[in-house]
Amino acid sequence: ALERLLERVYSAGADGVYVCGSTGEGLVLPADMRRNIVEIAVRNSPRGKQVIVHAGAWSFAEAQSLARHAARAGAAAISSLPPAGASYPEILAHYRDLAASTDLPFLAYYFPAAGSGPLSYDQLAGICAIPGIAGLKFTDFDLYILSLLVREGNVVFNGRDEVLSAGLLMGAHGGIGSIYNLVPGWFVELYGHARAGRWVEARQVQDRINDLIRVLLSFPFLPALKRALSWEGIECGDALRPRIGLTAEQESRLRTALEGVLLDRPVPVIVHRDTA
Repeated sequence: ALERLLERVYSAGADGVYVCGSTGEGLVLPADMRRNIVEIAVRNSPRGKQVIVHAGAWSFAEAQSLARHAARAGAAAISSLPPAGASYPEILAHYRDLAASTDLPFLAYYFPAAGSGPLSYDQLAGICAIPGIAGLKFTDFDLYILSLLVREGNVVFNGRDEVLSAGLLMGAHGGIGSIYNLVPGWFVELYGHARAGRWVEARQVQDRINDLIRVLLSFPFLPALKRALSWEGIECGDALRPRIGLTAEQESRLRTALEGVLLDRPVPVIVHRDTA
C-alpha cells in the first residue's frame, strides 16, 4: 500500500515525501515499523526526490535512534515535533541535541494545535538559529509570523493545507500536508500557479481543495482520509488507537459527499468497498 501511495504522489509531480508525521501516525507506530516505512520510502523515491523523516518520539533515546536510522537509510532530512508539554527552554535543548545526532538537515515542526502551544516570532527564530536546523514545517494559520521567518532567510514549509496558496504568497518555499495523499495533483497544480504568479488560478485550486477539506473535517479526520484512500485502491488500514473508525452510516455519508467534490478531477473514480 505504501509503495502504491508513493507511486501516486510522485506520478502527480511531488518533489518528495514527509513520512511518519502526524498524518502518518508516527508517534503511535512501533519503532521497527517506522524504520521499515523509511526504508520503503527511500527505496521507492525516484532519483532527485527527497524523503524527510519525522523522528519525533516520546523518549529522546528513541528519537535519536530513529534520526540516526534515517541518515543510514538515505533520507534527505529529519524532522520532529517538540516533546509534549515541554517548556521553550526544554524544546531548545531537545532540538539542539537531536539536531546534533546526525549530519542531516533538521526541519523543526511547529504545530501548536497538536499540543505544544503557540510560540512567538522570537522563539521560532531562536529555534531556527540552532546549529543543524534547516527550517520549519509551519503548521499554523499565523502567516504573518511565517512571512517574517522567511524574510529573515529561513526555509519554511506551509503545513496548513487550507491556506497553501496564501502561505506561498507570504513566502513559504513549499508545502507539506495531509490531503496531498488524496489529491496530490491538485496541490502540484496550485504550486505551479503560485510559482508562475498566477494567484487567481492558485486561489481557484485552493477553493477546490478546501471544499474537499470541509467534507473530510465533518468526520473524524484520519479515519475519513484513510477510508477515502482505501476506496481508491490504497489499502492503508484503519486509523490507529486511540482513534476509532467510522460507523457504517458515516462511511455512507462520506462516500456520497466525496463523490460530489471529487467528480471532476482527472484521477480514477472512487471504487466502492464491499461493505456487505
